[in-house]
Amino acid sequence: MKLAGKSASAGVAMGPLYFFHRTPGQVRRRHIDEPKAELERLGTAKDLAFAQLGELYEKALVEVGEQGAALFEVHQMMLEDEDFISAIEQIINTESVNAEFAASRAGDTFAKVFSEMDDAYMRERAADVKDVAQRLVNCLTGETAGSIESDIPVIVAADDLSPSETVQMDKTKILAFVTSGGATNSHAAILARTMGIPAVMSAKGLDASMDGRFCIVDGSTGEAFVDPDPEQTERLSKKKAEEESHARLLEEYKGKPNKTKDGIEVLVYANIGRPSDLGLVLQNDAGGIGLFRSEFLYLERDSYPTEDELFLAYKTVAQTMAGKRVVFRTLDIGADKRIDYFDLPVEENPALGIRGLRLCLERPWLLHSQLRALYRASAFGKTAIMFPMVSSLWEVAKAKEIAEAARKELEAEGIAFDPSAEIGIMVETPAAAVISDLLAPEVDFFSIGTNDLTQYTLAVDRQNPGMEKYADTRHEAVLRLIKTVADNAHQHGIWVGICGELAADLTLTKRFLEMGIDELSVSPASVLKLRKAVCDTELGS
Repeated sequence: MKLAGKSASAGVAMGPLYFFHRTPGQVRRRHIDEPKAELERLGTAKDLAFAQLGELYEKALVEVGEQGAALFEVHQMMLEDEDFISAIEQIINTESVNAEFAASRAGDTFAKVFSEMDDAYMRERAADVKDVAQRLVNCLTGETAGSIESDIPVIVAADDLSPSETVQMDKTKILAFVTSGGATNSHAAILARTMGIPAVMSAKGLDASMDGRFCIVDGSTGEAFVDPDPEQTERLSKKKAEEESHARLLEEYKGKPNKTKDGIEVLVYANIGRPSDLGLVLQNDAGGIGLFRSEFLYLERDSYPTEDELFLAYKTVAQTMAGKRVVFRTLDIGADKRIDYFDLPVEENPALGIRGLRLCLERPWLLHSQLRALYRASAFGKTAIMFPMVSSLWEVAKAKEIAEAARKELEAEGIAFDPSAEIGIMVETPAAAVISDLLAPEVDFFSIGTNDLTQYTLAVDRQNPGMEKYADTRHEAVLRLIKTVADNAHQHGIWVGICGELAADLTLTKRFLEMGIDELSVSPASVLKLRKAVCDTELGS
């Protein structure tokens, strides 16, 4: 039986389903005669909960790093929030009830307030409030959080998992997570990706009656197979073996510098399209993200995302990368990427029509909402903004004008952002490559999109299978344009990268390094292969 859900963390896992057992959630109301004694109990429980969160922070720091661990500092802040604690105390005093009932009631009330907020990020904080309230209740009642009572590793199934539950579990017993609820951008999902544990959320059909049955989880597709048939088992077993082989390569090169034998260094970054890809970036030890494709935030829905929804996605990526540079490409819709609700006109040759930055300049409100969201996210990590499909100076000037307007609005509204966030362009038209000496003074970096640069330079439709033999990505004309762009970038003191598929062509790694390319951005699965190629290269030979 296939359970279709949402991909939260990539990877394949096989094993028995284990439904997570929690402590009873029902908190009984008891009348008390001495509110003072209950307030003292509350104070003691609060101190204990605070200490537990401190221990969880230290544990998470080791397992998932500072950004993942920071959640438990946030929970400590919630625990000390005067409004929250005062609400509990008021219930105890006015209703003469036990502290655990008051804590549970206040937690439900505050969680409801958060869940009804317009901001998507704030709505997700409802789960954090419930988590903190439940911890207080557990400390008051002496109950402990649920554990995995199994002698063998299992696929943990649940309706949802709180961040605390995720971190407190014994990792040696977890093969994967499958939940019937939960958001793919929740803290639990982020922690699962960071820990490298496959996870599927919102799995339809997941039921407690499946407890103990054999299951295969494919986190990359968001599917779980309960009692899989032989074909599914064989296919996913092969996929799992390939992943394990790659993992061995990961262990060998993880942490090594991207440095040639003669000491030349290059940045090796990853290309992704969704926040759910972050786990792969971290697992493969990429130095940053060289291309985040914003269009996927639009392609996977049937209406325009709001600024807050964009902000949440951008913030998740920036925050999870913990200070490593993330290059966010603004919307690149058009050509082969079509969206019905955009209502784009039918074009005889869409590859040469309204796409990329052109579309955003025709509909400036589209770019404006992205830029506001991106600048808001810049307060949470090292972000860079990149405009696609540039061919003229005036396009860059207009885009920068819209960016300036977004910054001024945020400043006037008192919203934090990084005013020094880099602005760059993709060089994917021959025009941009030829005038790169004029474009370089206007931006902070170039990133060369070799897929389209090849298409436009060779006049070959890259979507046409019949033209494949003519689409020579290693054509000397393409390589000479790349060299021109690199030279012009360096002459004007800016860095240059390659984010197209050509960056992963290991037969060209040495040539790119000889050109002085500063950054190569590839799919997460290619990061370690590229690192090995760099380490094996000697430019003097």
